Amino acid sequence: MAISSIGVGSGLKLDELLEDLRKAESVPLSTIQNRQTENANRISAYGKLKGLVSAVQTAAKALNDETLYGAVKISTVGDAISATGNNKATPGQYNIVVTQLATQHTLASRGVAERDSALGVGGKVTFTLANGDEHTLDMSGKDTSLQGIMKEINADPTLGLTATIINTGDATAPHKLVLTAKDSGEQASIQSISVTDNNKLSGLLAYAGTAAEDPSGQSITQITQAKNAEVTVNGIPVISQSNTLKDTVEGLEITLTKESSDPVRLDVTRDDSIPTKAIKGFVDAYNALNSNIRSLTAYDIENQKGSPLTGDSMPRRIQSSMRSALGVVSDEGNLRTLSSIGITVDPKTGDLLTDDKKLAAALKDNMADVQRLFVGEDAIGNRIHTAAEDYIKKGGFIDNATEGADKIGKDLEKQALATAERIDNKIEAYRKQFVQLDVMINRMQGTSNYLSQQLSMLGNMNDSK
Repeated sequence: MAISSIGVGSGLKLDELLEDLRKAESVPLSTIQNRQTENANRISAYGKLKGLVSAVQTAAKALNDETLYGAVKISTVGDAISATGNNKATPGQYNIVVTQLATQHTLASRGVAERDSALGVGGKVTFTLANGDEHTLDMSGKDTSLQGIMKEINADPTLGLTATIINTGDATAPHKLVLTAKDSGEQASIQSISVTDNNKLSGLLAYAGTAAEDPSGQSITQITQAKNAEVTVNGIPVISQSNTLKDTVEGLEITLTKESSDPVRLDVTRDDSIPTKAIKGFVDAYNALNSNIRSLTAYDIENQKGSPLTGDSMPRRIQSSMRSALGVVSDEGNLRTLSSIGITVDPKTGDLLTDDKKLAAALKDNMADVQRLFVGEDAIGNRIHTAAEDYIKKGGFIDNATEGADKIGKDLEKQALATAERIDNKIEAYRKQFVQLDVMINRMQGTSNYLSQQLSMLGNMNDSK
């Protein structure tokens, strides 16, 4: 007799019993699975912790930049100049007149019919700049066409110039080689070009400079004269080879954009918002780390449930390292501690609190003291950076803890697979036993029914006599 489901033949609830047995046998598996979930949450928490410590390190690194303190704000009235500045710039007002912009020297050769036709064979071309730099281009075995010369010039950065070919549209000789000095100013101009061992090439490129006895007879002519920039700063004449003035006013980089007959006003003012933003950015990053450590290590007494890192020493060690790094006392100045510039520690939470007014006053009146607190090998910026590095570097404390948790996760995975297989085998054994029991009881019931029928028939026969 075929039985499609256990318990059908016997009438017993063997399928329910088998399911109950599976639940009972699965208790150890559930325990392992819970441990897997906890371990995965721990690994995730380590990753989050690493990101938070990294953010604190980045914020601390920004504080350890001396250019942050005394940063300036630049504004100009007029469009003839633009400017940037650093903390070495002295606040004040500058009146600038741009009488002449610096220009690059440009020369153009006479025209030739074909840009790819050779101009003689070999030869050496020597370029001499006004500053005395001299470099030679050896054309031996190379393409001496206009196009070849252009490529060779552009491939040699020591020459101090660039080349291009212009098609003028002339009917017979449209192609001209144009040479431009890489840098502006008179000292970067092309003083002379000489060619040896190639008369044809010499006839195209030879140049004796604008001071030559007969410059009009030269094959290559000047298109744009090299000029120095000429400006006055608060009435003082200044000459520059470049349109970017880097050393004219200490701490300022002034870019000249066009000539102006009227003075352009440049205002330099202290910008304390820059260090303020950096300091508050550090405080926010520190507090984010601190508050997340509290949540990651918290324990719910009412529900008797821990957080991913409850009982883990790593978060507490991080907090201890960070607090120790903050405890800097400067050896000079009026303001020597964080609290003296308006940053204190909340005794209940460990978070940093900022007194905006006190911080603003410290930056305004004691910028050097604030800088000493944050900048330097033994200052807060570097101490925090170093403390954080021990935890977040490759192979650091957090990586080691994560690696350990990964190993535990792999072991738990093996345990889970082995336990699940053991449960399946045991339940299958139970199922087979129940099937046999079902068949046996079904047969016994069949035999019982048959005997009952026979006895009933015998009883009826006796009654009929």
